[in-house]
Amino acid sequence: MNIFERYLSLWVALCIAAGIAFGQLFPSLIEGIAQIEIAKVNLPVGLLIWVMIIPMLIKVDFGALHQVKQHWRGISVTLFINWAVKPFSMALLGWIFIRVLFAPYLPADQLDSYIAGLILLAAAPCTAMVFVWSRLTNGDPLFTLSQVALNDVIMIFAFAPLVGLLLGLSSITVPWDTLLISVLLYIVIPVVLAQWWRKALLKKGHDAFELAMQRIGPISIAALLLTLILLFAFQGQSILQQPLVIALLAVPILIQVIFNASLAYWLNKRVGEKHNIACPSALIGASNFFELAVAAAISLFGFHSGAALATVVGVLIEVPIMLVVVRAVNASRTWYELDSENN
Repeated sequence: MNIFERYLSLWVALCIAAGIAFGQLFPSLIEGIAQIEIAKVNLPVGLLIWVMIIPMLIKVDFGALHQVKQHWRGISVTLFINWAVKPFSMALLGWIFIRVLFAPYLPADQLDSYIAGLILLAAAPCTAMVFVWSRLTNGDPLFTLSQVALNDVIMIFAFAPLVGLLLGLSSITVPWDTLLISVLLYIVIPVVLAQWWRKALLKKGHDAFELAMQRIGPISIAALLLTLILLFAFQGQSILQQPLVIALLAVPILIQVIFNASLAYWLNKRVGEKHNIACPSALIGASNFFELAVAAAISLFGFHSGAALATVVGVLIEVPIMLVVVRAVNASRTWYELDSENN
């Protein structure tokens, strides 16, 4: 992991402080930035999100899709967790914690918005960081690549219907026009541009491609951090009034990560997959494409929304909790392999 990835939570915490400070010191400037929008899409943030997402999508090789059949059992577990379990379990956890257990401690007018943010977070399978987590567990790189490519293809078609369904089940009004625009702006167009850019870079050779990715990577992270500063500049007043909100929103996210990682890990063991397949399968089920979730939340509900704040909490705790999951699957490798042999 590079310094940005390793200390992502620290950078996010600093962005929280910087964003709140900017929001309090320069309210007119921040409000002016918020008003630069077309069709509910904030142009400065839209540009930042493209800079954030496209470099991550360049890493995805859709040519790896033919490798799916080599580990069809592990892929089946991955798809089951990502599309049949994670979004629905998060909607359930959101209802339990946000609408019931934590409702007295949260702003009543933001409860639906918080749940919407959690749903957006869970409906976007991880694209970039899963390569890091897989590498830390000695996961099969070809399997990791193929499952990411397949999930991204599915996400193009399934993200909007799935989010719409879960928002509807949660009695949240679905802004379908904005949702479809978000899919076009933050999934379809970035995927097309990223793959075009990927082919152009690979024509110059693999070394040139790797060098370009090393240079682009920090720019992508910088765009993410700047987006978070703007977000917290808008959220600052509500956070100062309700400092407990971030901790409460983290609870269902943490439970979901542990639940999905454990379930995917166990299911891979049950179907007889190797440890280096089970690890990336469990890790992609636990982590999220939080960049997309943040972008969609801002477009659908706005900077000031609880949905945007909920997705950012996912960014805040992503690295620490995923490192815990990485350590757990690494520590259990001997047990996993011995147990598989006995079965």
